[in-house]
Amino acid sequence: MFSMNEADDIIYRLEKSMISPRNAVGELYTGIDLGTAYMVLTIVDSMGNPVAGAYRFAQVVRDGVVVDFTGATRILRELKTEIEQSLGRELIKGAGAFPPNTGKSTVKSHFYVCEGAGFDVINMVDEPTAANNVLKITNGAVVDIGGGTTGIAVIQDGEVVYTADEPTGGTHFSLVIAGAKKISFEEAEEYKKHRKNQSEVMLMVKPVIQKVASIIKNQIKDFKISSVYLVGGTCCLEGIEKVIERELEIPTFKPRDPLLVTPLGIALSCLGVKSIESRSVEAYY
Repeated sequence: MFSMNEADDIIYRLEKSMISPRNAVGELYTGIDLGTAYMVLTIVDSMGNPVAGAYRFAQVVRDGVVVDFTGATRILRELKTEIEQSLGRELIKGAGAFPPNTGKSTVKSHFYVCEGAGFDVINMVDEPTAANNVLKITNGAVVDIGGGTTGIAVIQDGEVVYTADEPTGGTHFSLVIAGAKKISFEEAEEYKKHRKNQSEVMLMVKPVIQKVASIIKNQIKDFKISSVYLVGGTCCLEGIEKVIERELEIPTFKPRDPLLVTPLGIALSCLGVKSIESRSVEAYY
């Protein structure tokens, strides 16, 4: 039976390294996740051990598309500098990610933001596939519910055989909360994160979660899926996995701190890249 223990362990070690960066020798690799709500950086060493990480609220991406290139590049450069100062060394090699089944322009925009912030981009990977670098699912569906989109990857015998992406995510949760509470979008973003508000938030956004579940159900209907694994910052909401499990009638799991799974998986994707040289964006489509 599948266990989240290994995934939870490496995520826990990443959480610790974000508070107290770990000294590491040799090559370092950075995973860069340009999310709709948060920009997240994670750093691993050549053995895949977490070294450091940081994140910041940023509204520079909408539905997977970079809408503020200058702002995205600036924030990423600031996060890069912050981590470099804590480690006392430069971050050079990195990887970016993009929602599955997106066009060339989306891949390019994410690539150029990473490059513009000073990284040698050695890999680009779709988000659910990156997440599975941490989860290591052999069979099932990985669902990345981000701020703007829900990405789905079907895994069979350890290989990704199908991906999809649809524009529903945490942003829609915040819009519902803002309307119900008559507060601003930014206030709704903060409101939904506090643990004391989780039960109330669940009541407000349950219809949106059910919509997400219907998206998942539609995308996996042609496959025999025995389990679903949730990642992405939106999945930090307590009980979201229970609602989706009831709607799908498929066992549904989530690891600790779902926000960090995909960014960590992006960093780990660098370990499988044989070339030590940075690549041009044309290499990724």
